[in-house]
Amino acid sequence: MDTQAENIVNLLIVDDDEQFANLVTEFLDVEGGFAVEVRHDGATGVEAAVTDQFDIIVLDVGLPELNGFEALKQIRQQVDTPVVMLTARGDDIDRILGLEIGADDYIPKPCNLRELVARIRAILRRISTAAEAGGPESSQIVTGDLRLEAGSQSAYILDKLINLTGAEFRVLETLVTSAGEVVPKEEIARQALGRRIMPYDRRVDTHIAQLRKKLGPLKDGRQRIKTVRGHGYLYVTSST
Repeated sequence: MDTQAENIVNLLIVDDDEQFANLVTEFLDVEGGFAVEVRHDGATGVEAAVTDQFDIIVLDVGLPELNGFEALKQIRQQVDTPVVMLTARGDDIDRILGLEIGADDYIPKPCNLRELVARIRAILRRISTAAEAGGPESSQIVTGDLRLEAGSQSAYILDKLINLTGAEFRVLETLVTSAGEVVPKEEIARQALGRRIMPYDRRVDTHIAQLRKKLGPLKDGRQRIKTVRGHGYLYVTSST
């Protein structure tokens, strides 16, 4: 993508309904402030999502060959770009499954285009507010053998760089900032992901599982991140 202008929202639409995709593109062009790219199948949609830097993705469930759920799974393995899912069915099971996999919102088709834009802007506002709520970034946070560098969103264990996604870093930063204390899942979701916890929403749990895998245990064999059932998660220190 060539669009680098400040305040322009780079949006990817993945939908095999070309007429609908064109309607959304034309509406957003009139609305202003959006740079839109369109893909009409899941495979090329995933490729674009993980290759280019989009601010948000609108993803249809009913895609040919690689459906929206499978496409979302592949996207979530590599990037944490916000995703709004669309479905012609409006089925609660589809809605719950999409949110559980990692969708940020879910809208049944046909949808009101103004509502779609309002939902997109609401998601982007939540993310922006969450980022601002962190206040000025300190240069680094150190606890035990772990060092976080906020400016570059880098994590090191004994000076070895750990490859984390942006969302994983923010979840870890939220926990480490309160190391030794339990952080509720709702707080992790709000601070790190810019969203509320929804029913059957397991994105925080998924990020925690990935962090445990990538960080490994402490020197004494304990897990770095402890589950406190019914409350949240705790980054373990020498005194906990």
